[in-house]
Amino acid sequence: MAFDTSFDEGIIRFTFDNNGYNAISPEVLDGLHEVIGCANANDGVKGIILSGQGRIFSSGYELGTFISFRDRDECLTWSKTREALMYDLFTCKKPVVAAINGHAMAAGLIVAMTADYRIAIDNPRIRIGMPEINIGIPLSNSEAEIMKFGLGSDKNYRELLFSGSQISPEVALQKGIVDELVADGQVLLDKAKAKVRSLIDTPGRAFIMLKQVEKRQVAEYIRKSAATFDWNAYADCFFHEAVVAEMKKIKASMK
Repeated sequence: MAFDTSFDEGIIRFTFDNNGYNAISPEVLDGLHEVIGCANANDGVKGIILSGQGRIFSSGYELGTFISFRDRDECLTWSKTREALMYDLFTCKKPVVAAINGHAMAAGLIVAMTADYRIAIDNPRIRIGMPEINIGIPLSNSEAEIMKFGLGSDKNYRELLFSGSQISPEVALQKGIVDELVADGQVLLDKAKAKVRSLIDTPGRAFIMLKQVEKRQVAEYIRKSAATFDWNAYADCFFHEAVVAEMKKIKASMK
């Protein structure tokens, strides 16, 4: 399995656990889809905690998937599947807390930005960033909107996405990209559980409607703009010779 799930005190913990880099594969997307559906449909589920195994939260999408695309149709099918998944995670009815235990890069950071609260371990060696521009990969429609919403400002968006720069958890806290820093993994998990409970365990679970109103405008825009997004130009990027070469180079370095 490329991930692990557990259920404790009414909270689902979803842990990325794939190939040492906690990459997001099709299998991981399927697991997330199931967890989101369970949280939305069951009153007994209070919320979701997202975290990673070891010292990495998630390195992003599995590059092997991108390299293996046979044609544009296959690329678009995969892209639209993760487009829908990110939207569903962003709009999940229940609280979603990102427990950032280590490096959060590329799509790993997008996943963190879907969350309602983000807690990171205070370790200067941890890197948080979006290297896509250095590889030559753009963001899809929902991914870009989720990043703009989560990063909180045009300045943060430009600093991370246009430069491909990486920052520490402390800098991320200063920029408002994460909400809280903790000393270690156990405190991280305890804080994440407490945050889920504090958000949902109120009379009438008002959080659910408050979240819906908070994200409604962005959610509606994502749905409407999907029809005009240039999916063909987006898919073409994955077959550009220089982009493919860069992805292969990175993948080889991760062995």
